[in-house]
Amino acid sequence: MTTAPRPHSPALHVADSHDLIRVHGARGNNLKDVSVEIPKRRLTVFTGVSGSGKSSLVFGTIAAESQRLINETYSAFIQGFMPTLARPEVDVLEGLTTAIIVDQERLGANPRSTVGTVTDANALLRILFSRLGRPHIGPPSAFSFNTASVRASGAITVERGAAKAVKQTYSRTGGMCPRCEGMGNVTDIDLTQLYDDSKSLAEGAITVPGYNADGWLVGIFRASGFLDPDKPIRDYTEQERHDFLYREPTKVKVDRTNVTYEGLVPRVQKSFLSKSREAMQPHIRAFVDRAVTFTTCPECDGTRLSEAARSAKIEGISIADACAMQISDLAEWIRGLDEPSVAPLLATLRDTLDSFVEIGLGYLSLDRPSGTLSGGEAQRTKLIRHLGSSLTDVTYVFDEPTIGLHPHDIQRMNDLLLRLRDKGNTVLIVEHKPETIAIADHVVDLGPGAGTAGGTICFEGSVKELRDSDTLTGRHLDDRATLKQTVRTPTGALQIRGANTHNLRDVDVDIPLGVLVVVTGVAGSGKSSLVHGSIPAGAGVVSIDQGAIRGSRRSNPATYTGLLDPIRKAFAKANGVKPALFSANSEGACPDCKGAGVVYTDLAMMAGVATTCEECEGRRFQASVLDHRLGGRDISEVLAMSVAEATEFFGSGAARTPAAHAILSRLSDVGLGYLSLGQPLTTLSGGERQRLKLATHMGEKGGVYVLDEPTTGLHLADVEHLLGLLDRLVDSGRSVIVIEHHQAVMARADWIIDLGPGAGHDGGRIVFEGTPADLVAARSTLTGEHLAAYVGA
Repeated sequence: MTTAPRPHSPALHVADSHDLIRVHGARGNNLKDVSVEIPKRRLTVFTGVSGSGKSSLVFGTIAAESQRLINETYSAFIQGFMPTLARPEVDVLEGLTTAIIVDQERLGANPRSTVGTVTDANALLRILFSRLGRPHIGPPSAFSFNTASVRASGAITVERGAAKAVKQTYSRTGGMCPRCEGMGNVTDIDLTQLYDDSKSLAEGAITVPGYNADGWLVGIFRASGFLDPDKPIRDYTEQERHDFLYREPTKVKVDRTNVTYEGLVPRVQKSFLSKSREAMQPHIRAFVDRAVTFTTCPECDGTRLSEAARSAKIEGISIADACAMQISDLAEWIRGLDEPSVAPLLATLRDTLDSFVEIGLGYLSLDRPSGTLSGGEAQRTKLIRHLGSSLTDVTYVFDEPTIGLHPHDIQRMNDLLLRLRDKGNTVLIVEHKPETIAIADHVVDLGPGAGTAGGTICFEGSVKELRDSDTLTGRHLDDRATLKQTVRTPTGALQIRGANTHNLRDVDVDIPLGVLVVVTGVAGSGKSSLVHGSIPAGAGVVSIDQGAIRGSRRSNPATYTGLLDPIRKAFAKANGVKPALFSANSEGACPDCKGAGVVYTDLAMMAGVATTCEECEGRRFQASVLDHRLGGRDISEVLAMSVAEATEFFGSGAARTPAAHAILSRLSDVGLGYLSLGQPLTTLSGGERQRLKLATHMGEKGGVYVLDEPTTGLHLADVEHLLGLLDRLVDSGRSVIVIEHHQAVMARADWIIDLGPGAGHDGGRIVFEGTPADLVAARSTLTGEHLAAYVGA
């Protein structure tokens, strides 16, 4: 039977004409009235130096408006439970489709969150064990380490018709280990780190961060009536000591206000130990490392699960064993289960686990805490739930998906991105790596500079046209580093013996000191475990990892780097007043906006409105504070300066302040001369935050610097600047150890340590030690092959 050919319509159907996303007049952050047309169902890469406005355009404008419009389709009642989103500063946005954002934000660093819980793989496993596990112990909740077992009985009265008391019993079987409460470890607090027993409370005996002698928290202890605030703690009676350290929550009156008094130990446990270590601020983390010992729970052996949950097994494997397996091995085990009664469940679980392997995360295990994943691993974990999706005509938005990927793995990521596009989706990628820029159908280059010098479209077109263009990205797209002709001679060695953290296999290695050492290997080969987990304590190491900078809209580069302290002191000395006046978070704050510079009006489920404060006109300080000047400038004018201007201002003349000048010089060294001192941290890009952290740590005393992928978020042109900085650090007598995948950094190294050969249990061994030239000549490892291709050897 033949079918007649469908008549070809000469005119395009009106529904097919919407093939562009049109942005007109975007002004978010540093964007300067940007207008751009992005083709749909194509892969578009956004390039430009760090801070040029890429994220403001892609995430802050296109993706944000798409999400806001979707939220508006829900009822007002439901919107009340959702985050409120303001309309981006843009004149016209047309042709938007549903946006799925796969960003670099770290996965929740809640200590109860694991790879299995964030990807729903644990939920599927729990159902599987509740159906097939023998002995049968209960429903899926019986295998959840976040659910405690509960038993209760008593009478309840239901007031309906003729009210009468009814006897009820209630029980719920949970999988939580009762000893560690599902955390996997138990804590032991060293009391000597909490207080100095030779002092009284009034003299500042409590040494916990935030407990100042004249502060509110210590004030509760002093006014409680349970303790003598003027008596040294060593002289306390047994009862006073118990009340001070362990008393249960009790209501007391302080200054005619009812407050809750509680012993110091439970207070510390609630305020510090309820967070994961990764989510803590550096000074809090240092205190916790000093005062708290975490030991594996002896009852559940770190599995977080109750004895009953561990006793139910399928073919000799418990749920704890399954979660501890490497995911690639677990996928094989699931594939071997043949049970028709749960066939749909097994198929979904197989697909989820296969997605892990396909995306290059097969080396993880489901019980790995999600807070320990790197930015690149977190982003790829989020991508898993979208890989098998049947949705089409969706806009996928990625933020540097190649972060943390070895050149060998980037090709695999590129294939996944192209697969998403070929299903009929629009793929928008913010990226610096030339390997991913090369697969773009369309490129939008922002710049020409960063911060106020950026925010405009420099180029739109194909990759070939970008190469021929005279833009910064076009000129540097084919940059290739050359191998060092001569390498530095080490001044010593840092010895690591028997390292077995995570997947390391009793590794012995001598890391040369006084030179630039690069540690390489595929993702999951054990680089971070070797460098962060095995370097002996007390080696004078300053570690700069990929952890996110935490800061509210009140935090800025001046407060984060400690720069504001010498500036406030200089203002106070010049004017004969208190330094606290020159802080917008303290005494000098404008009384109307409380030092925020804007007044926020909450409009329930609609986006809140921020209006510039009329009293201080956005300057954040009281008018009287702005009368005080230093070198002819008031404090608000100083905070509005760029780092480059401020370096000059505090370097000489009436405002000369050596302590401030030293911090500003470090900010200039890492390429942040364009940032303004008072710019909120929430507006900085990922690359800017990484360099801000680097500048802050450069002031610390320590002979060994450990950097974790410092090229993250850096434009091709900035990598050369970073290499110059690393060379200057080594030439000044420091030792620098860099975990890195970028071939340009490898080529500039004095010594390379390559781990592998694969990831997970296929890695954990040192496969090469030597100079970059030897690595290229041998080509014995994946890294060697890719570096040889990069330098054209």
